[in-house]
Amino acid sequence: MEVEILSKECIKPSSPTAHHLETHKLSLLDLYLPPAYIPLVLYYPMNQQHSSANIIDDHIISTRLQLLKQALSETLSLFYPLAGKIKDLHSIDCNDEGIYFIEARAKSPLDEFLNLPSISLIKEFLPDPDDAKWRSIPTPGDYVASVQVTTFSCGGMTIGAYVSHMIGDGTAFSLFLKSWAAATARKSYNEESEAALLLSPKFDASLSFPQNDAYPRQACSTSIRSNLPIKFGRCVCRRFLFDASAIANLKAKAKGSTVQNPTRVEAVTTLLGKCIMAASKTQARSSSSDRDSDKPFALIHAVNLRRRATPPFSENYMGNFIWMASALCKTEEEPELQGLVCQLREAIAKLNGDFVNSLQGDEGLLNFLEALKYERETYTLAADRIAYSSWCNFGFYEIDFGWGKPIWASVTGPPESPATAILNAILLMDTNMGNGIEAWVYLHEDTMAILQVDQQLLQYATVDPSPIKTKI
Repeated sequence: MEVEILSKECIKPSSPTAHHLETHKLSLLDLYLPPAYIPLVLYYPMNQQHSSANIIDDHIISTRLQLLKQALSETLSLFYPLAGKIKDLHSIDCNDEGIYFIEARAKSPLDEFLNLPSISLIKEFLPDPDDAKWRSIPTPGDYVASVQVTTFSCGGMTIGAYVSHMIGDGTAFSLFLKSWAAATARKSYNEESEAALLLSPKFDASLSFPQNDAYPRQACSTSIRSNLPIKFGRCVCRRFLFDASAIANLKAKAKGSTVQNPTRVEAVTTLLGKCIMAASKTQARSSSSDRDSDKPFALIHAVNLRRRATPPFSENYMGNFIWMASALCKTEEEPELQGLVCQLREAIAKLNGDFVNSLQGDEGLLNFLEALKYERETYTLAADRIAYSSWCNFGFYEIDFGWGKPIWASVTGPPESPATAILNAILLMDTNMGNGIEAWVYLHEDTMAILQVDQQLLQYATVDPSPIKTKI
């Protein structure tokens, strides 16, 4: 698929940022996660009510692009750090230089890509696919966020974005996109609405989770980020789709006396964990790996702390409110789903209101580092790790810019370089029907070769389906 870049510019906020907000200081929790860029692509077919089936009105496409830019400018007045530049690994320079915005055009129809999506081609719908800086740790002066809007010969459109993890997690990312979409839709329909006010962000997480100026900043960053459970190597990605029927059957199988109501995320997480552990053991035996087969695996799940705090933080809080829950799972015998669900839920339950409160205030850093020490000790007991993050219920399929909801929402494939490709990572996303799960699984190529033919997994999942041929 050939994608041509038409223009590049910076979209500035419609009103200047107040002087006292020109430096956005990151919170302690912002330092916990790697400061990489989060990708997302939303796919929109041409809304046929605006055009005939055979004639694509260039004026409609041009008008939509202008509405997107105008609304983005207004949205950035609220989300002002996204229009700034990286100052250092502890702060953002909110200088109003703008968000990096690219217009691009694909010469083929959108359906041609969606019939059988190539994960390796998704990067073409994201800003500067060959520019490695968007797929690595940012440096001072880099953009906080970037957007690419790609139009297709059929009139369809993709909106791809990168946002630095320094400024927020998936919840924060979705809030920004929803706010931009709401502002665009109001302009599209020529409506004045108060709805967008409900999406106004809060950027004061650092007041609750302050950095401790008494602790050396570089030492703090090194101590925190060296703790992350990240492996790199020759990585491939596959999508595993679990529809509503499969999830219902899987939940019934995962139900036990301890956990009688497993969630769809718990059910999919534990099945994938069980099958990946088995594939990893098989791969290790075939390669004569020196990995200790008696050691357990660590199932590591990102948890949104906003709703677990007492009282809970609003979902409108920007920043990172994430902590990793870790469950050690023995692999001498094949684990049962009921046991894995129980272990995972117990690990997540430890991240309660008391835990969140312990990270706040002047004493937060000491408790933070103590929690990291416990986390590190847990990881050393594991033979390997599988890291999960769930974007389910983030509402990406409800993001309507005024011309309909997306037919698909995707992330992207791994970097080509083994030095930067993260292994043993799983991202769970909703499906466009809302009741399924699409799991993006990133594994070593040898482990994936075993997993993708695992009949236990394929009882419930379809590998790399078409978003438009499959009701998901």
